[in-house]
Amino acid sequence: MYLDQLIQLEGRGEYQVDGRCIICGVAPGEYRCCGCFTDDLYCKECIVVTHRDIPLHGVEMWNDGKFDRTTLKALGLRIQLGHGKPNKARLCQGRCANPQRAVDDDFVVIDVHGIREVALDFCACETVQPHDIQLLRARWYPCTGKHPRTAATFKVLRRFHLTTLESHCAVKGFYMSIARESDNTGTVPQDRYDELLRMTREWRHLEMLKRAARGHDPAGVEATQAGECALLCPACPQPGKNLPPDWKEAPKSRRFLYALFLALDANFRMRRKKVSSEEKDLSLGDGWSFYCEIAPYYSYLTKNWKQKQERSTCVAHDAVDKPDRESRGTASSGIATVDCARHNMKRPNSVGDLQLGERYINMDYIFFIGLARSEISELFVSYDIACQWHKNIWERMKTFDREVRFVRGKKFCVFLIPKFHLPAHIEACNIFFSFRLTRYVGMTDGEAPERGWSMLNPLASSTVEMGPGMRRDTINDAFNNMNHKKILGLRKAMLDKLGDCVPELITASTELEELETSLRNLGAGATLEEWRVEMEAWEDDAKNSNPFASKREHKRVADVRRELAEEDAAEDDDDKVVVAEEMHATEWIGMGVQLEELQRTLGFDIGKIGNHPTAEQQTNLTERGNKLRRKLLTWMDAQALFIPHVAVSRAEEDRERKRISATQVQPGVQVQHITLWLPSAIIDHVPCDKELYEYEFRLREAQAHEALADIRHQLLLRTHLYKYKDRFVRGVKANSRSQTKIEGVEERTRRATERYQAAWRALKGLGRHMGPLLTEDVRGMPRALFQDPERKKLLMKKGPAAREKAKQARDEAKARMSWIWRGPGVEEEEGGMNEALRIEWAKTRARFLRQCEQLDLLEEEMRRILQFLRWRADRWEQRAGQCPQAPEDDADRVPGVVYAPKHAAYAEGNKYCARAHSSLRRCGPTLRTSSRWGEQ
Repeated sequence: MYLDQLIQLEGRGEYQVDGRCIICGVAPGEYRCCGCFTDDLYCKECIVVTHRDIPLHGVEMWNDGKFDRTTLKALGLRIQLGHGKPNKARLCQGRCANPQRAVDDDFVVIDVHGIREVALDFCACETVQPHDIQLLRARWYPCTGKHPRTAATFKVLRRFHLTTLESHCAVKGFYMSIARESDNTGTVPQDRYDELLRMTREWRHLEMLKRAARGHDPAGVEATQAGECALLCPACPQPGKNLPPDWKEAPKSRRFLYALFLALDANFRMRRKKVSSEEKDLSLGDGWSFYCEIAPYYSYLTKNWKQKQERSTCVAHDAVDKPDRESRGTASSGIATVDCARHNMKRPNSVGDLQLGERYINMDYIFFIGLARSEISELFVSYDIACQWHKNIWERMKTFDREVRFVRGKKFCVFLIPKFHLPAHIEACNIFFSFRLTRYVGMTDGEAPERGWSMLNPLASSTVEMGPGMRRDTINDAFNNMNHKKILGLRKAMLDKLGDCVPELITASTELEELETSLRNLGAGATLEEWRVEMEAWEDDAKNSNPFASKREHKRVADVRRELAEEDAAEDDDDKVVVAEEMHATEWIGMGVQLEELQRTLGFDIGKIGNHPTAEQQTNLTERGNKLRRKLLTWMDAQALFIPHVAVSRAEEDRERKRISATQVQPGVQVQHITLWLPSAIIDHVPCDKELYEYEFRLREAQAHEALADIRHQLLLRTHLYKYKDRFVRGVKANSRSQTKIEGVEERTRRATERYQAAWRALKGLGRHMGPLLTEDVRGMPRALFQDPERKKLLMKKGPAAREKAKQARDEAKARMSWIWRGPGVEEEEGGMNEALRIEWAKTRARFLRQCEQLDLLEEEMRRILQFLRWRADRWEQRAGQCPQAPEDDADRVPGVVYAPKHAAYAEGNKYCARAHSSLRRCGPTLRTSSRWGEQ
């Protein structure tokens, strides 16, 4: 049925019988309009008359049983510019006494629905205006200012602008879609692609100037200042726009509310090939928005190009060690930006092209130039290689002009690494550059640029082929669009952040309270106060001892083995006992501990498979067992040389095994059950060299501490996984995947527990007493107990008895703490506390303080947004009065009268943000009191 209707509409439709003109009713109706709502048929004269005000519609002519395309120009319609009645469109309302035809009477208009050839008359009488002005008043944009032969309607330019911002469509594809809509039979209309390319670029530039109120400045567009056309972030501190008059006098504890959070990053997908040049393709507004001014930028790079870049002292960062990556055959290997870290908005004059990767000279320039005119004194700077970049930055700053440099002592910078990038750095960076551990940053993560690249990267396929000027204009326009969308979404974003912050703050407060209650119940109140004093001292001066860093690190097994190997290498005693193939005693002991771990691993894997393994699993286990048995036999041969008397113990074991095997269905001993008889196991009945006891003692002590650290890590990870599963995981598939991860953590915890038990038994034999690890000891911190699986099952049970047990478990969780969080040999340590517990308390306190700061920052940002919008509304109203006045006979040309009030009214759309801010101001004091704000 639908197909029949579509086919019928290709013909005369309902006018098969009576084919007269719908207007005059006399002449035959042979023409119809493709743009009008109806399919009425017109005669030639009537369709021309009815389309004088809509001259860009496409028309068709009935010819030989079908409709053929034609034009209104071919039917005799002429368009007159420059004349019209008041308040009417200045097209065909009046005729000119002295019309002047377009050049060769050949004029093309690009519209939304097609490319039209029109018969155009310009006005040439006493009220004449330049041809390009006449076109603009008709809402047609001229391709050139002198003898124009092509124009594009404002509609098509707006359509392309929005289309390319949302779908990243190139001009070529957009133009071809319009050309095919004009005629999809292969007959190509006059090529106006280059003209459209030029007009879209100029249109974007003019729109930027219009929205930046540059047309309202009596000094003209030439007076535009650097970065003035970039949309600013309303939530960031903008002196003179959204800050209170006394913001510079804020106490030290409140200065962070007026700090600027910045994030640097580079994007290597936004490359540009060696196409055109700076001389041939200039920016239309160099330095007026997000890109820094090009000439000074290149001058600085040329002057400092040979500046040396230090090698990384952290992990191998390609951005540091390989700054010239992906730069071959390109004029620009990417772009670098400085963003607002909390609201993900681009900053004025803080974008620059890269030439040889992410070099410091590029990043330094956009950082310092973007802040050259800023009055903000507190800066939190995020960069994924901040640990390296911040070194010598103040020395490199001296290469800039005096007006760009920071005045030391008046600006305070804190350098940090984004949260997602931080785990890839060394341990020291995870402490000294962490957002989570740094005061006054709230819940900022520093990953803002990474989120923004997802909106920009689709442009890479277009900009890679552009000249330098057009590419910068395109990227500037994209950044203005990104900022515009972020501003529109600020209301929802602020409310969402507030909705996340309040419950997280309450949770963090509860966790800290539970932990501190447990510590006080253990008699550690005085120690807790000492920790608090140490923490506050470090927060006031980072030169003091960092409470998040371990002051007494326990050595790992690998460290001890390395030390023993170095001692062997330095040993010059010719009487040193050495066995076959240069195996020293330290190597033999280390290999024995390693073989013991392989036995445990094999036993775990066998138990995990169960009684019915597959053929492949059985083959794998058998091969592993055979390899391990051969290693054990080789190790036992060496053992006979180091401890000859162990042969007696092994012979007795063999006799007992033979006696037992006589009763077994499959005689023999499994390889994972073979006793190794290390020195710690025979200390009471077999003589052995004291050095062997010492070597094993050092390895076992490291093994015990390493296993405990692994257990603590796995327990904390289990807590996180349970909390994540409870809050975010929904559905059978997602729950199954999450449960699999939790089971993996449980298995690793069991393996670490077995490893500790082995080390404990050995150390007990060697004379060092450490606490036995019971099943009930392997539990999380007090705050983690509420997420343990046993705890969850207990809380889910119903009935009086279950509620009583749940209450007892809750009280127990607050009162008792497993000794693993206090360390082995706790009674030997001052105050009964170890560093792991101190660091965990410091991190728990940091989580609470970050949420407190987040709430403070959100309240201040909401206030700033409202004040910024009021400032912007007032500014537009002032601009309306500053606009150059037009003559009285042309009063409708006064832009300020019609455009400035439109922007001034935009501030009213954020009333919901105002309500949220008002509510937060009312409930904030109560929330802070209930969250022990003042105490911290």
